[in-house]
Amino acid sequence: MKALIALMWLLHWLPLPILGRLGEALGSLLFIIMKPRRHITLTNLRLCFPDKTEAERETLARRHFQAYARSALERGILWWASEARLKRLIKVEPRVPVEVIKSGPTILLCPHFVCLEIPGIALVLNSDLSICTIYSKQQNEVVDRALLKGRSRFRPVTLLSREKGVKPIIRAMRDGLPFIMLPDMDFGLRDAEFVPFFGVPAATLTATARIAAATHANVVPMITTFLPNYKGWKTTFYPAWENYPGDDIVEATRRMNAFIEERVLEAPAEYFWAHKRFKTHPPGTPNVYGHD
Repeated sequence: MKALIALMWLLHWLPLPILGRLGEALGSLLFIIMKPRRHITLTNLRLCFPDKTEAERETLARRHFQAYARSALERGILWWASEARLKRLIKVEPRVPVEVIKSGPTILLCPHFVCLEIPGIALVLNSDLSICTIYSKQQNEVVDRALLKGRSRFRPVTLLSREKGVKPIIRAMRDGLPFIMLPDMDFGLRDAEFVPFFGVPAATLTATARIAAATHANVVPMITTFLPNYKGWKTTFYPAWENYPGDDIVEATRRMNAFIEERVLEAPAEYFWAHKRFKTHPPGTPNVYGHD
């Protein structure tokens, strides 16, 4: 892993069009050799896009592998490039909503698109804000150190453990830190409900709605996608959701998934399809991924 980190450091000096194309070439190779992940990706796409042909889904799956590998290589730019270079490459639309964030507790909703490391950097480079987020320690110590250093290189980041529940999150938010929340992975049925995702029952964390209800927080989605022609990345900050979560936590979670679906349709190859989004399934229904 030390050699891999050193290679990423060397590659980050390359112009982005070259680095991006290298990443896509690597992704094409990984699509061929990573059969389990390819199976997961194609299974997700069959469930979520039943109207597409198998050839269309395979093309989309290959593009996803290319996007994911590209984002992994380009992470070296986030970790080591100068602030000036990053500001040139990261376009923010329409702008960081500093006034909204400073007006009270705020959840920055960041679904699992492949460029999910960028929104936090876009925020700190274009404001005086610090952030807090959930962090799971990486199994490899070298990767863990590189990731932590990269995320906090411009401003300290408050990292919270998922195992300690929502109380530390609420405490940090009430202390004025916006909370970056990744709401759309399958962590089982604890604090989750089966809510449709592209029409398929998906175990979905209700934490976004519950924390918003407990803190009266603004919920501001932020998503980064690739700019065309290897020009960099675009981070979009969406308006704070009105009347959220309301009185029904499950309906609020359904609303969140519907929003994520709309964004996925705008950049379908860039959503994280290689995750077992439907690993937890309703009782009496089969494991859609087959036997593990």
